Amino acid sequence: MKYAPVVKHIYAGLISCLVLVQAVIFFADTAYAATDQSDDPDDFTIIMVGDILMHDGIEKCALQKDGSYDYSEIFRHTKKAIESADLALVNEEVIIGGRDLRITGYPSFNAPFDLADDLADAGFDVICHATNHALDRGKKGIINCIDNWTGHPDVIVCGIHDSKEDSDNIRVFEGNGYKIAVLNYTYGTNGIPLPADMPYAVDFLDEKKVKDDLARAEKLADLTIVCPHWGTEYNLGISDMQKKWAGVFAKSGADIIIGTHPHVIEPIEEIETDDGKKVPVYYSIGNFINWTSGSGRGISNRMVGGMAVITVSRDDNGGAYVKKHGIRPVVSHVESRINGSTVYFLDEYTQAKAYLNEIRKRDAQFSLKYCEDLCDEIFAGHITE
Repeated sequence: MKYAPVVKHIYAGLISCLVLVQAVIFFADTAYAATDQSDDPDDFTIIMVGDILMHDGIEKCALQKDGSYDYSEIFRHTKKAIESADLALVNEEVIIGGRDLRITGYPSFNAPFDLADDLADAGFDVICHATNHALDRGKKGIINCIDNWTGHPDVIVCGIHDSKEDSDNIRVFEGNGYKIAVLNYTYGTNGIPLPADMPYAVDFLDEKKVKDDLARAEKLADLTIVCPHWGTEYNLGISDMQKKWAGVFAKSGADIIIGTHPHVIEPIEEIETDDGKKVPVYYSIGNFINWTSGSGRGISNRMVGGMAVITVSRDDNGGAYVKKHGIRPVVSHVESRINGSTVYFLDEYTQAKAYLNEIRKRDAQFSLKYCEDLCDEIFAGHITE
């Protein structure tokens, strides 16, 4: 019994410590919540991800036992970030022409309408369709794709058109007090000509059109994003063509430039215009999802992409400007099973997952460190979480 007072004091001390710990946790959580909610109410967040590249392996993973297609697993690990942005864009590399036009992968792509449903469900607000594969199913593919997107009236489709009137229409997203114009162009369509009766079907990189569009966008919106499909496939550097067009965009009024097509990541730079405006240029944010059929050294590069992350705000005069910008790397993860293809943020990927990624069968160099080193090299100074 002589130890009872000591035990009592120890017990009381433990209770006090527990209360103190709980208080610390409470105030830490409160401080975190306050910090989390203290962003400038005028801030507007934009994200964009790269190519949705539906190789045969990706389609096989999405094909369910009942014959339907389900692509939701692709977006499961990134959906929260997509939905939380004020404006979310994606480059839809392949035409979504529906099953009637046959579902195929490389080299002539076509996806089922289920893909559009899952892109919308993932939280994307703008779909960029001006790519070199836009005409893989010709006029019918364009029409089917546009008709199907009408079932998602809140989604803005850029880069393809079924009428001259539609092609003249500048796409403007409105939300949270901002008007953001989005322009989308491709360098070409793999040699497939435009339909004779639909010369407006796809938006090409034509200097006069680009400058005219930017001038009109300037009058309609607070800020303009240009999404060019450009550059050299699998090139980690920046081509002269990209440099030339980036200059045209920036000098003609673009506020943000986010490029796709090379299927690998490329550097991020800023162009300063004559009036002192700094325009961020993402030369290539790489693939979002893909299962390339290539093999050999360097194929692993195609599995790494990035989510452009941009904050826009208002200056003292109420004008919109880019407050900050960065990139959050992502990894295409593929396994041969139903729902076996998905995308992880690189900072949430693990070596154990990398070991299971079947791209290792095509390029044994693939590893978590490989992906990290590539991003550190190409995205140097721009990586965010």
